[in-house]
Formats: sequence, C-alpha cells, structure tokens
Amino acid sequence: MRGEPNVATVAALIGDPARAAILAALADGRALPASELAASAGLSPSAASAHLTKLLDGSLLSLEREGRHRYYRLAGPQVAAALESLSLIVAQPSRNAITRSPQAKALRYARSCYDHLAGELGVGIAVALEERGLIASASQGKRVNVTRAGAAWFDAVFDIDVRELKPGRHGLACRCLDWTERRHHLAGPLGTRLFQRCCDLGWLSRSRQSRAVQLTRKGERKLRDHLGICARVPASERAR
Repeated sequence: MRGEPNVATVAALIGDPARAAILAALADGRALPASELAASAGLSPSAASAHLTKLLDGSLLSLEREGRHRYYRLAGPQVAAALESLSLIVAQPSRNAITRSPQAKALRYARSCYDHLAGELGVGIAVALEERGLIASASQGKRVNVTRAGAAWFDAVFDIDVRELKPGRHGLACRCLDWTERRHHLAGPLGTRLFQRCCDLGWLSRSRQSRAVQLTRKGERKLRDHLGICARVPASERAR
C-alpha cells in the first residue's frame, strides 16, 4: 500500500477503549483538562496522560495552554466526523434497547456533533428547512445550497447573514449522516452558526456532562412557529 494513508495506525489509536472514551468525551468540540478526561474514561491520571500523549502524537488531539493549565480538544472536525462514521458501522441494538437508557435516549433525541446539531431534532430541522425551500441539496456530493428565500429567512429569524459565512470544504452548508437516525442533519459553516444561535437565543441548552442537547420550552415554541416542528421529547427531559 505504498502511497496510501496509514489507516491502521489511526484505527489502532481509536480502537483502544480508553482512548475511544477520551475522544468521545471531546466529540462536542470542547477543550477539557486531563483530570476531567481521566474521570470520564475511568482512568488513573498516569494512564490518562499516556493515552493523551499517544493521541497527540497521532494528530487526533491538539493541546491548548492557559497559564499553567493544559486543555485537550479534537484536532479538528475531521476527527469528529471519523468518530460519527465509525458509529454508523457499529451494529445497532434494537430501538427498545436504546430507549431503556435515559442517557442514550437523550443523545438520540439531540446532541452536538462537534460544532453542529445532530440526533432526531437535528435531522428534523434539516428536513423542515428543505421542505420549506430554505435550503436545497446539490445534485452531487454533500453540498447544500441556501436559497434566496432561505438567506432572507436565516437573517430575519436568527440574524445570520449567510454572505458573511466563510465557505468550508463543501461550501456554506453540507449534509452529515446521522449515526442514530441514519438520515442527514445540517453541518458546515451554516450548521455551526445555526446551532450557536439556537443556544444563544435560549432555544437549546447544552449539557455540561455529555454531548446531549436539551430543547427548551422557548425552543419548542419557536421551532413550531418557524418550522412547524412538533417536539416529541418528554417534558421530564426538557430544559426549563
């Protein structure tokens, strides 16, 4: 395989359960200290340090320093995308098995996929945007185009000027295959900005403990009014 990327090395790094747990803890785009990553992965500080060093050397993590403190984050959205893609390959348990766990149920309903919204709610928003002619999938590839009506709508509802967004690899917006729903949610610069604005406006609330994202009562009203989305999340799981 001369000239081919060394996939085996990266796969071996991700394949270790402890390192996979560390990567999963960072999949929402946050930067976390080693102590918190050790706790989330059930590791001793020394063991966590050894795994973090390997992930840094393998270019899966990046390191940020704030004074004497050191914080770790995913090296980029491509790492988060790889984790999501691997999740698609994993054999899925039955839906009933998933919903028995409140944590798994919350993640399935809404979660962060690095810097954009995923899960049932993320897919629902993407579908509603397309059905209303605000976005349109390109004929090929992952690219999603913003229509003229969509540009006006994003500006009016979220104060997002799509002309000011810097296009990414797939343009202003793109499709990302959701590992729980097996359908696409919205990613790219527009998906990132939309997720940020939903949080800023109090429509969504991010969990401090996991990638789960909660829909607020305000968000439920606004999504119904603007996109016709009727939330099905149980009231006990909503953010106030």
